[in-house]
Amino acid sequence: MGPCSSKYKSEKGAAYRHQFVPASGVGGMPVVRQGPLKIIIAGAPASGKGTQCENIRERYGVVHLSTGDMLRAAVAAQTDVGKQAKEYMDSGMLVPDEVIIGVVKERLDRPDCKKDGWLLDGFPRTPAQADALAEAGIKADCFIFLNVSDSILVERVVGRRTDPVTGKIYHMTFSPPKDEEILARLEHRSDDTEEKVKVRLEQFHANIGAIKGNYADMTIEVDGSKKPSEIAANIESEIKKMVGDRAVYVN
Repeated sequence: MGPCSSKYKSEKGAAYRHQFVPASGVGGMPVVRQGPLKIIIAGAPASGKGTQCENIRERYGVVHLSTGDMLRAAVAAQTDVGKQAKEYMDSGMLVPDEVIIGVVKERLDRPDCKKDGWLLDGFPRTPAQADALAEAGIKADCFIFLNVSDSILVERVVGRRTDPVTGKIYHMTFSPPKDEEILARLEHRSDDTEEKVKVRLEQFHANIGAIKGNYADMTIEVDGSKKPSEIAANIESEIKKMVGDRAVYVN
């Protein structure tokens, strides 16, 4: 083991979390990189964002953040913006963009995000939110878009079933349970119908074009209809192209 290897080892044995190997490095020795990765990922319902977020989190060591999780955490911590969000949530009203941006900004300012970088999952959802992020000084290194045709998305959603005991999601065509007992208790979400998913897709399409326009110089568009492993490999390759030597791996 080289003299610098143990310095970069984590408690779990992951090496090189905060370093890169330059294309023309001296003797192939690792060099500390210029900052953590900051990634935004977007995709329609059932585009496979959840799977790819997990892959990205494991591969690069970034903090995975969804709007829902951040809102709930801010409310639980009773921060100033969390208290504002709670007022809207308790009254059944939508939390306004300025409060959501405040929650996001507060979360991204925490030590783990500054140290390890972050992955914003499905946010921003509207052009106004994208503009507000920019005005707040929150900038990403790359914007990943999982592109999947509506026909495939509808098929994915309509076939989904949830096991109420374990919470695991199955698909009646692509990944049905082998156990007859599990099969018998599967539930079909009321909003996982063709009619309702088409409404959600219309809303998504109404916003995504303008959102992508905000990140035109850093967009990574990936074919989300491929196998998850192929999508993950494409994302990794494109991130490397986008950020070069700043692409960091956690093994």
